[in-house]
Amino acid sequence: LKDKVKERGVVRLVVEIDPNGAVTNATTQAAAGHGFDEAAIEAAKKLVFTPATRDGKPIASKITFDYAFDPPPARLTGRVARRATDSPIAGATVIVTDAKGAEHRATTAPDGTFRIDNIPHGRAHVKVEARNQKTDELDEELSPGEETGLVIRLVPVEDLAPPPVGADGEPVEEVTVRAVRPPREVTKRSIPREEINVIPGTNGDALRSIQNLPGVARPPPFAGQLIVRGSAPEDSGYFIDGTFVPLIYHFGGLSSVVPTDVIDRIDFYPGNFGVPFGRGMGGVIDVGLRGPNDDGKIHGMAQADLIDLRVLAERSIGKGWSFLIAGRRSWFDVWLGPILESAGGVSTAPRYYDYQLMVQKEFGPEHTLRFLFLGSDDRISIFGSDSGGDFALGGGIRATIAFWRAQARYVNKLSKDTRLTGVFAVGGDKVDFGFGENYFTIDTLPISGRLELSHRIAKPITTNVGLDVIDTPYDVTVRLPRPGRPGVPTGGLGEQPLTTKVSGAVYTPAAYADAEVTPFAGTRIVPGVRVDYLKTTKAWDVSPRVVARQDLTKSGWRSTVKGGVGAYYQPPDPAQLDETFGQPGLKTQRAIHYSLGYEQELGDHLQLSVEGFYKDLDRLVVQNNGNRGEGHAYGTEWLARWQKDPKLFGWVAYTLSRSERRDDPSEPLRRFQFDQTHILTVLASRVLPKGFRVGARFRLVSGNLYTPANPGVFDADRNSYLSVNSFPPFGARLGMFHQLDFRIDKTLDAKPLKLTAYLDIQNVYFHRSEEGVSYSYDYRFSSPVLGLPILPILGMRGEL
Repeated sequence: LKDKVKERGVVRLVVEIDPNGAVTNATTQAAAGHGFDEAAIEAAKKLVFTPATRDGKPIASKITFDYAFDPPPARLTGRVARRATDSPIAGATVIVTDAKGAEHRATTAPDGTFRIDNIPHGRAHVKVEARNQKTDELDEELSPGEETGLVIRLVPVEDLAPPPVGADGEPVEEVTVRAVRPPREVTKRSIPREEINVIPGTNGDALRSIQNLPGVARPPPFAGQLIVRGSAPEDSGYFIDGTFVPLIYHFGGLSSVVPTDVIDRIDFYPGNFGVPFGRGMGGVIDVGLRGPNDDGKIHGMAQADLIDLRVLAERSIGKGWSFLIAGRRSWFDVWLGPILESAGGVSTAPRYYDYQLMVQKEFGPEHTLRFLFLGSDDRISIFGSDSGGDFALGGGIRATIAFWRAQARYVNKLSKDTRLTGVFAVGGDKVDFGFGENYFTIDTLPISGRLELSHRIAKPITTNVGLDVIDTPYDVTVRLPRPGRPGVPTGGLGEQPLTTKVSGAVYTPAAYADAEVTPFAGTRIVPGVRVDYLKTTKAWDVSPRVVARQDLTKSGWRSTVKGGVGAYYQPPDPAQLDETFGQPGLKTQRAIHYSLGYEQELGDHLQLSVEGFYKDLDRLVVQNNGNRGEGHAYGTEWLARWQKDPKLFGWVAYTLSRSERRDDPSEPLRRFQFDQTHILTVLASRVLPKGFRVGARFRLVSGNLYTPANPGVFDADRNSYLSVNSFPPFGARLGMFHQLDFRIDKTLDAKPLKLTAYLDIQNVYFHRSEEGVSYSYDYRFSSPVLGLPILPILGMRGEL
């Protein structure tokens, strides 16, 4: 009964007592409800009273009696984070003093969360202590049988300057208001860590959660690509703490190359990003990694599901030093490989692994030195097939994509107005792709450095200046047929493959500067400029950019308008500059980004936003046609988001867009390969009692474009048919994609171990969307290639 009631219950009974003191009957005079009445009557029948007397003799009697139930205890849960960045604080001590003066304690986990059970109801005093942070205290009213959730954000000790004094030497009262620093871009979308782990359909993967945001298209199946605002995947940049990495998703897009457990933040800029980033015309993803837990204890995590296995361990080792080590290895190739092989085609399911090793030294608040070594490796092999006349695939398809980075990162807040950040990295990237007798391999050794100095020169003006340098030596070996043109049989009639091997280096230094100007309350303007140099073209590119935000309200629910415009340049890759397969002397490609948006708060939890964007593209690289390509992409993005609620989060995101290109100004515009007209995502996740959480996600997306094949041409020399692609390319669209995903989590907090079981079901109602087209041997007949019917992922996670 105590577990079911939610308030204190008192039942007034009329009790009939016999001369022996036993209760013969009990009825309610004042009901309490909630099931108390029946329980009180049953309990009263077991009571024994001292009998009433008359003239010294026991007699029967009737009395009123209040039967009171003790209330169930309360529970306090929450999260402790840094106020400026909202990043979690591990190892913080939470002390709760109840109404009777008794203390209850807990230590925050690596994600900053805590939980304290069995606290008496009533007013409680909560005190939070953490190293290098100001102690915070508050009072909270705890209700019996209920769970109260808190989010407590602490301020660094160094930000607590002594109170100023006036001319007379007396202290001057000073009020400081702290908030999350507005972004230097028009649009920066972030997903809190507590939401990332439980978004349905993503298997708890942080970077996969980005695919649910406005402006992000659905990639081809198992492509592991990110398509932002109608741009090609290679037009967007991926960074880990400011260091460029070549990819963020493993084969198939089932997981990212950095596990969620080591991520502190993800900043996603779909367009109009600031001058610190360049060399791309699409969007930017900047992943910030958290430091190791430094509470002096050993912390660990192990997780296993049908996709992969992952482990993590971390602890501090004294004198400000701490370390973290993590790794992951897919194992669905173990059970999926035999299934695919028996079905014909795939000899080995995709196999991947990644690893992270971090050592950090803290010299003081916001003064750290960190060394990081991370990497990723993906491999796949597919049998060849002669169906459809694809002679080039004889011998199968094989692919390897791998990279590693060794990074050193230094952050020092020199004073309250000045901050220095430096990142240096060296690494290796490898791409090895072969099909039949054709192949290409790319080996690079990128060396990069980034240095930024931020200084507030006056209260309304903060300047940021920096250097961003990348030098990438490369070796490329290629054996491929010369690329054909639409309407010509692929591979050529009897044409022999071309082979080339080249070495070189792509050196791209850059410098940038911007100013964050807040001339009036609610106004923020960030003008900036970036200058890039490309050694291969010996050309300088100057990229002026400006963004602005203006709050329309001074109090209450916030209303904000925002906008921006800027120039962005993307250098041609080494293959495009190759003398055999490319064209030497190419220029950098260019895009001008325009955006205008509006944000509206509707209470503490609901926020609405709408943004229109337009990208004007020119100097695009076209095979055998230099930089004569051009195009544009435009659309609107809508987002309604429920957030900052410890029990419920979710959003509705809709994108309406169009992306068009042409290979020459004299040609008509056509739909670009990655154009998707409609993208709708609806998701929600809710906390339930007893450690359960449930969530669902629904997606409705326009089908991917493809190039239909005309009836084939027979090649007598090879005794097979060659396909003849129609014109214009990507002139047809597959059927509409739609899918419902469901996730349920059950958490058991058996201190010091926290166990979570989860079931993530993708494509609940078994809809097989069109993912491609399959042709007959002579290309006269076709049928759709359907996607997976359903993908249930069952897993278990343990945290120490």
